[in-house]
Amino acid sequence: MGALNLEERPMKFHFIPYPAQGHMIPLCDIATLFASCGHHVTIITTPSNAQILLKSIPSHKNLCLHTIPFPSHQVGLPPGVENLGSVNNLDNSYRVHQAAMLLQSPIQHFMEQDSPDCIVADFMFLWVDELANKLHIPRLAFNGFSLFTICAMESLKARGFESSVIKGLPHCITLNATPPKALTKFMEPLLETELKSYGLIVNNFAELDGEEYIEHYKKTTGHRVWHLGPVSLICRTTEEKAERGQTSAVSVHECMSWLNSKQPNSVLYICFGSLCHFSNKQLYEIASAIEATNHQFIWVVPEKKGKEDESNDENNKWLPKGFEERNKGMIIRGWAPQVVILGHPAIGAFLTHCGWNSTVEAVSAGVPMITWPVHDEQFYNEKLITQVRGIGVEVGAEEWSIIGFMERKKLVGRDIIEKAVRRLMDGGIEANEIRQCAKEYAIKAKRSVQEGGSSHKNLMALIDDLKRLKDYKPLDS
Repeated sequence: MGALNLEERPMKFHFIPYPAQGHMIPLCDIATLFASCGHHVTIITTPSNAQILLKSIPSHKNLCLHTIPFPSHQVGLPPGVENLGSVNNLDNSYRVHQAAMLLQSPIQHFMEQDSPDCIVADFMFLWVDELANKLHIPRLAFNGFSLFTICAMESLKARGFESSVIKGLPHCITLNATPPKALTKFMEPLLETELKSYGLIVNNFAELDGEEYIEHYKKTTGHRVWHLGPVSLICRTTEEKAERGQTSAVSVHECMSWLNSKQPNSVLYICFGSLCHFSNKQLYEIASAIEATNHQFIWVVPEKKGKEDESNDENNKWLPKGFEERNKGMIIRGWAPQVVILGHPAIGAFLTHCGWNSTVEAVSAGVPMITWPVHDEQFYNEKLITQVRGIGVEVGAEEWSIIGFMERKKLVGRDIIEKAVRRLMDGGIEANEIRQCAKEYAIKAKRSVQEGGSSHKNLMALIDDLKRLKDYKPLDS
């Protein structure tokens, strides 16, 4: 990974992840990259999130966790609820976010007592900009998006986020919905403060975002960017892959045994992430569509927080009667070992919400996608997958929520779900072309993180850049 020479002094990095799985896991995977290069890395987190991270990232002598109490009581949350994945409504999501912002004072105190050479922080923490300036050290920003998405957001921001048509990009993009005003209002200060950082680090590889978008970003913002991913490829063994995130609701052995009995490209994988909760009516439409296609499947359905004690009859209201007996599939209620599942040759397509971690994990495994964006930046990601890179097909979802478990006004019908699934799973010229393209990007993804690959070179260049910055730092700073 490019270990230090004996005469070189290691640098000290402090990482500040945001308490949501989609932000926390990739940023902490990036932290292990820096530790693997011989630098001292501290991840600043809270007790419950530390337990998730201890299972998710490989132990390393240069990496440690520093925990500070999560102020649950100050915002009206029960003890131990410290992550967006632990709540199921908008009010409690806001409380988690509010509590995360209250971490400013203890984190700032820790930093002042133990100042690093560089802060690497999620862009949700706006106050880190002021802290880095106060300590006279560089700050790297991380937001968990692709650079394509950031370019699209910046382009829409310049036009007031009023349209679904994105102009001025290397491709002419029309989103399937207009971003909600509440979301764009929330995003504007985050994007503005991000540009004040020393640079942006991205969990992607340059070949997927494309040189045209890297050049566009640099030209239009004047900001530095380093592609360091896909970080999911850091996990080497099946056990390491399975333990990213939460404890799986099903054993890896059970998943692998089931998949080992299936033909290549014969199984549809369905997962909408940990923050997206569909209504029973919508789940019923998905189940009806799956049954109509007659394809085998693995379907991950998040457990309903606060409703774990409901009877099986209550929990299964979203399934057509006799569905599990009639169909050759596996339903996982809770967290699934997604990286392991996607990496199995039996998986033929992935019906996904287009969350960025899921997207880059599918690309890394060479699995084509059936896109169904729901919230946050997912409608941008959809266009990178389908229109720009040609590695997926669209369901045609048009309702953009600000958060995953909001009630949706429109029902996506079984017929259009079935049609989209068949486009990839039934075979044919289009499906074969998309599948081949997806496999080519998987090869590029794996090469990018190997020595001499684009992401590996970016990591080395970034560290060299930060070393020079440290060496030229004025003595009175």
